[in-house]
Amino acid sequence: MSAVANTRYAVADLMRIPAVACPCGRSRRAFLDVPGGQASLHRVDISIDAKTHFHKRLTEIYYVLACEADAAMELDGERVPVHAGMSVYIPPYTRHRAVGKMKVLVIALPQFDPADEWATDDTPAENAV
Repeated sequence: MSAVANTRYAVADLMRIPAVACPCGRSRRAFLDVPGGQASLHRVDISIDAKTHFHKRLTEIYYVLACEADAAMELDGERVPVHAGMSVYIPPYTRHRAVGKMKVLVIALPQFDPADEWATDDTPAENAV
């Protein structure tokens, strides 16, 4: 969890946050516990092709830290090759998934809500994991 120092800022050690399963692999999610928070940060380890999913409210920004040479993001069915240092902006309702092994940072705006993760058939993604 984040360590809230006072009402003005929060500090998170992503290596100490337990990883949780998600459609993309394993995610360490920071700043979910900041009252009134406007965003959250996730470090995601993608070890297999992710499941296609989308969000109805969230915008996500992916920043690729590391990946295999043939890694890609699939966005509304279009495969976009990625490499370390690239960033991808994913607005609400964009069906997306990571293809190949990657380590990414994801900024979620507003703060991530697991109830806003949907499988392509419009069912909650947790039922598809």
